[in-house]
Amino acid sequence: MTVESWFSQSELEAIARALGDTSEGLKGSEIGQILRTLNMIDPTPTATKWVRLLNAFVERQNRSKNRRAILEFIRQALKPERYAREPERFEPMRANVNRAVAFAGLAVDETGEVYKVDRAATLSEAQRRADDLRADLVTRGVHPDVLRFCRAELVADNYFHAVLEATKSIADKLRARTA
Repeated sequence: MTVESWFSQSELEAIARALGDTSEGLKGSEIGQILRTLNMIDPTPTATKWVRLLNAFVERQNRSKNRRAILEFIRQALKPERYAREPERFEPMRANVNRAVAFAGLAVDETGEVYKVDRAATLSEAQRRADDLRADLVTRGVHPDVLRFCRAELVADNYFHAVLEATKSIADKLRARTA
């Protein structure tokens, strides 16, 4: 059994926190349903969502001696069809999970499939990934002012502040044009 077949404790915690995030994560009922579907033990069903997931992940990884069930949980949690009625939930959760699994050398694509990537190990790697996000936003036709005003926030992967900075850019433009 190689070390790569396991998630470290910190990786498991990051994944559990991403999937169990209060505002952008799974609902408690969704967690229970996926755990049941995968026959994973739910050792602490009354704990907070992320602690519940962490305990379930640790129990399963220790019992099975690999990370396959956790990877399958991620796949099930990020199936696009799960979000047909609430599509706005999908991308924020996928971004959080991708941030969590990046240091394990993994990523989740738009179809919910997990694939291998180069492990993120440095802040410069985070910079490169932010540039990838920027390129994706450009291909989606995001206005150049939005990109100009929220560059630092995209580097930090802080979408809330990126939107806030973009909103400020609109106010700046209005002031300039009405002065």
